[in-house]
Amino acid sequence: MNVTPLAGGRPDRRAATLVMACLGVFIAYLPVTTVSVSLPAIQAALGASTAQLSWVQDAFVLPMAAFILTAGVVGDVHGRKKVFQAGLLFSAVGAAVALAATSVPLLWAGQALAGVGAAALLPTTLALISHAVPDHRERGKFIGLWATSLLMALAVGPLIAGVVLEHAAWRWIYLLVIPVSLIAMVFAARLLTDSRAPHERRLDWPGQITAAVSITALVYGVIEGGAGSFTDPQVLVALFVAVAGAAAFVVAERRSDSPMLDLALFRSPAFTATTLVAMITFLGLIGFFFLLSLYFGLVQQLDTLQAAWRLLMVTAASIAVGGPVSRLMHRVPARTLITAGLLVVSGALLSMTTLDADTSFASLSWRLVLLGCGMGGVLTPMTATAVASVPHHLAGMAAAGNNAFRQIGGALGPAVLGALLTSRALDTFPAHLTEAGITGASRQSIVDAAREGGLGAVAGMNLGPHTGQALGAVGDAFLDGLRLCLIVAAALTLLAAVVSAVLLRPRASTTKVTASPATPQPVAGPAADAGTSGPAGDPATVRQPR
Repeated sequence: MNVTPLAGGRPDRRAATLVMACLGVFIAYLPVTTVSVSLPAIQAALGASTAQLSWVQDAFVLPMAAFILTAGVVGDVHGRKKVFQAGLLFSAVGAAVALAATSVPLLWAGQALAGVGAAALLPTTLALISHAVPDHRERGKFIGLWATSLLMALAVGPLIAGVVLEHAAWRWIYLLVIPVSLIAMVFAARLLTDSRAPHERRLDWPGQITAAVSITALVYGVIEGGAGSFTDPQVLVALFVAVAGAAAFVVAERRSDSPMLDLALFRSPAFTATTLVAMITFLGLIGFFFLLSLYFGLVQQLDTLQAAWRLLMVTAASIAVGGPVSRLMHRVPARTLITAGLLVVSGALLSMTTLDADTSFASLSWRLVLLGCGMGGVLTPMTATAVASVPHHLAGMAAAGNNAFRQIGGALGPAVLGALLTSRALDTFPAHLTEAGITGASRQSIVDAAREGGLGAVAGMNLGPHTGQALGAVGDAFLDGLRLCLIVAAALTLLAAVVSAVLLRPRASTTKVTASPATPQPVAGPAADAGTSGPAGDPATVRQPR
């Protein structure tokens, strides 16, 4: 296949690639927080049940997680510029459908289309950067700006939603994506130079089908198990299908002469470590953001805009730290940066176990800033190391694989931590009602309403003189569940820190690793290491982390 070399191209061409890549990842991640903080308004407007509401967010996350790997392969085969533009188009169409939605199923459809768009944008943006900047040291700066754009999307999403909900209906939160995506498509057509994988690849349908089935079944099983019971027949079937699908995916990839995700990539400890860190970290952090939004609304009774300003502290701190960290990557080992960042995140999460309903903004702010600083120290080196752990012509596959596992973790986070929160809160809720002076039939009716519709359902009950006591008991029960979830999230990030410290540790000796016949050898090593690969398809001598 012909590949247009951007590496030796003009600086303005590389700058255009960077701008388009940053804009693409911004569009991809904007719906994550914009929609999540708007869920109460959506529920009230469309009359959605709790179960229906939970699938509004997951209708976006599921196709994003399921089709990222395919998007990476399609970009390698047919051109990353084309897939990038297709992602922008899907994002615009999905936003338009959601904006016009008059029912929950139509909103699901819009969210799903936007999720497909995000799946196309995430791997191609990183692959475009990697192709434009093959030198891994300089590439780290570009990926730092890419990661900053991701964080910016998470930061401004709640602010956009807050301003919109102050003055208009919930549906207008989708408006911004439409013109921005369409304008980006026009500029991408003129500014981007297309690129493909320099080695012949084909679409891997067995791998795509088994991966999509496994990911969808896993997320469905966890969400439905958390909402009901993990012993329900449909949940057990879903989890069995997930395991069977994962096994079938491994078999399909081992037999394929053009695998969607070459399993030889996992022979690189650096790629394996960053993939595991991405999945574990996002499971804990995305789940935490979900719970923090509930804490602001249910316990502290803040409106959307007030909550948005508090969430902004996390992402603003991440952005502030991300810039210096990207410049440190060629002097400080990625292992040190990632492990230190994860330890800071874990400490910040544990510090929040003392939160209560009366925690002041000043008392909360330093903990949120600390959490953001830790995140800023992790995201850029984690992404750069995943891409740098393979030759730059395999960047599409590496980026797609890393992003896929990251999104799986992000999809599971709210489901897993939400289930823990609900279980713990409902267990302690009756005792808190008794402490508040509500007993007998009144207490039982409130408990039944909470078990059927969640703690938020209590706020809609007509409790007369008991309203204040009941809402206080709701807050206390929620805080019990929140503290358990914070401990679990901190443990997950601590586990990710251990994985980083163990697998990213450099070793002086060299090791030969041979890739599968269809795929050139991935180069192992952190972004800070100067690993080299031989000719495409040949064994490579690399510095292996141990």
